[in-house]
Amino acid sequence: MGFDPNLYGADVAALLALDGSGERLMPLAGGTCSSTEAERRLAGLPARTLFPEGRAPEAARAGLYLYFSCLDAAHEIAQGIAAAEGSFWHAIMHRQEPDAGNSGYWFGRVGSHPIFPALRARAVELAAPSGIAIPDPWDPFAFIDLCERARRQPGSALERTARAIQLAEWQLLFDYCART
Repeated sequence: MGFDPNLYGADVAALLALDGSGERLMPLAGGTCSSTEAERRLAGLPARTLFPEGRAPEAARAGLYLYFSCLDAAHEIAQGIAAAEGSFWHAIMHRQEPDAGNSGYWFGRVGSHPIFPALRARAVELAAPSGIAIPDPWDPFAFIDLCERARRQPGSALERTARAIQLAEWQLLFDYCART
């Protein structure tokens, strides 16, 4: 199943087209905002305008900022969302910061999220070629540990796999928030 940015409307598809159309492998740690144009456009687009039918429009907007590695903006929005989706984006942002402990705290607030089964299935597919074991059920804390190991091995199969799983995580959570 490929990611189709057109499912989210013309504005979102145009934003995502500024860097990879929803297929960008975000860094595991740090990084700078990959598109100042996307950051500028996002600042002027309210969440309800971007996602009028979305399950969690503000959370989807936080996810867009995170996609472009605009961590400060993603953090500001995510920390203001009391739902599990706000905590989930908040946890991913801290994992990318990198602040594993803080990420774990926020994943603790997420609990068992509805995207976990699909994320685990996708992670198993992505990890199979490199022989990385994926826990059953999905364990976000184990993924934090995997990302911590992977970021210390730039260019490795472990890093490529972790980044691919992170993208699948982003795509699944974004879709969950952006649509009903």
